[in-house]
Amino acid sequence: MANESTLRATTQSEWLKFRSVRSSIMGVAVTVLLTIGLGVLITTLVRTHWTQLSPLRIATFDPVSSSLRGSLFAQFAVGVIGTLFITSEYTSGSIRTTLTAVPNRFRLIAGKCIVLFVSMLILGEFVCFAAFLIGQRIYLGVVPTASITNGTVLQSVILAGLYLALLALFAFALGLILRQSAAAISVFVSVLLIVPIIGLFFPQNWQNDFMRFEPSTLGVSMQSPFAPSNSFGAWSATLILLAYVAGTMAIAVVLFVRRDAGSNQ
Repeated sequence: MANESTLRATTQSEWLKFRSVRSSIMGVAVTVLLTIGLGVLITTLVRTHWTQLSPLRIATFDPVSSSLRGSLFAQFAVGVIGTLFITSEYTSGSIRTTLTAVPNRFRLIAGKCIVLFVSMLILGEFVCFAAFLIGQRIYLGVVPTASITNGTVLQSVILAGLYLALLALFAFALGLILRQSAAAISVFVSVLLIVPIIGLFFPQNWQNDFMRFEPSTLGVSMQSPFAPSNSFGAWSATLILLAYVAGTMAIAVVLFVRRDAGSNQ
């Protein structure tokens, strides 16, 4: 009971810290704007130009993933939230105060991860459900729509929100490893954006094998009712992303336990 109480107190403390930081508030606002705002823009453009699409595009059109497309831009916002949740303490030097209050480093990281994951999961599910429902409303009467009562569609929307939450944890782990905001954010953006661009220069057969393991490609698979070509199914993609997060977090925790609190090395 004592350990549970201590973890509870640590989690409550980290929650107060999380919600009072300006970067968290701004990050949440940007996530909402990108996921819902871009979702509205994209679905409106699809509706406007629907009659101009080719028969092949119409036959293969996915109303679910198209309405959730904004989440692939919001992934950068949640990455910044996750990174700054830990690197801001190293920048300000408050990490020493934090560790004085919570000397058990495993418990501290557990508390931070609980706060970050639960907060981002709630946010992710809210914006993805909102973007989907608004998008289907925009499509109504012109573009084929999907129903949230369909099990596969519901799964796609839920996994889209989970994708954002897992990316926040991934970014947090990078921040814990690198301890510098600029470096961690740069690596995060490179993994999601620069690496896929570099992959385009590989031979086509290499691209097919390489690109499907890339986190943003896994995100596309997670939020689509139909597995994209040369990609994993939704649940396989989810498990691979979980493995990325778990592996990166394990490295981060080991380094956090071994290194001096005030060092950036």
